[in-house]
Amino acid sequence: MTVRQVDVLVVGAGPAGLSAAARLAASGAGRVEVLDREQRAGGVPRHCAHGGFGSWRRPLTGPAYARRLVEAALRAGAVVRTGVTALDWAGPLALNTVGPGGPETIEARAILLATGARERPRAARLVPGTRPAGVHTSGELQQAVHLFGQRIGTRAVVVGAEPVSYRAADTVRAAGAQVVAMVTEAERSQASLARAQDARLRRRVPLLLGTTVAELLGHGSLSGVRVRRRDGRTAVLACDTVVFTGDFVAEHELARRGGLTLDPDAQRTSQPGVFAAGGLTHPGESAAGAARAGARVAALMRP
Repeated sequence: MTVRQVDVLVVGAGPAGLSAAARLAASGAGRVEVLDREQRAGGVPRHCAHGGFGSWRRPLTGPAYARRLVEAALRAGAVVRTGVTALDWAGPLALNTVGPGGPETIEARAILLATGARERPRAARLVPGTRPAGVHTSGELQQAVHLFGQRIGTRAVVVGAEPVSYRAADTVRAAGAQVVAMVTEAERSQASLARAQDARLRRRVPLLLGTTVAELLGHGSLSGVRVRRRDGRTAVLACDTVVFTGDFVAEHELARRGGLTLDPDAQRTSQPGVFAAGGLTHPGESAAGAARAGARVAALMRP
């Protein structure tokens, strides 16, 4: 197996990892290398065709924002390698990886884990029922619609009332489908009042508060979801698509394999020289928040 040395190794080419890499490379930290298992860098924003990224002075779509982050890292002198997976630890500051060129071990003076977060899928939420087609997380929905141009159904139920939930509803409509309802266990919407009112009044999307998805119905294809109110009443919403949104959990498998404990506020781990930032330490954080976290951790990592 090939063994290489770099000065800083960043695992994850999302907003946190790319922002940190740009700052570190620009500050003279030596060879800064970013790895990502996806075929293209940019993280979650790359899948999000809607706006709301960048600054209020220069609003960007997700893909444009992702491109800007990648370009900034490359311009600063960082190396970004995609299609490369960090498998496990070869030492306190070394990782075994595999990519297009085969397996190799990469040793570094410092490592940043910026592996992000993911939404809990239906199985992790313990939603009973059959296993029909038409069940997505919002990340899967964004990829299907915006990256691959796939068609979804015609009637969708969105589970959740967070900002990401409303963006999923926008994607459903962009795909030509109707949002039948938004369903949340919470007693109020977790997005801005303006966003919630726009969905309810202008888009005429019912928001079912204090309501859970009790069962998925249908064989082969989804035919509906059974929902349950807090008082025990149930109803069936006819739909052929359901999108589970939010409820983010950290992608901490690599940290777990190294037996590392994370300190989210300090952006450090129990292993000296290994740092953490972005969705890994704050699941569900916005892209802008993750980018700021990357800039902060870069200041800690500078020699």
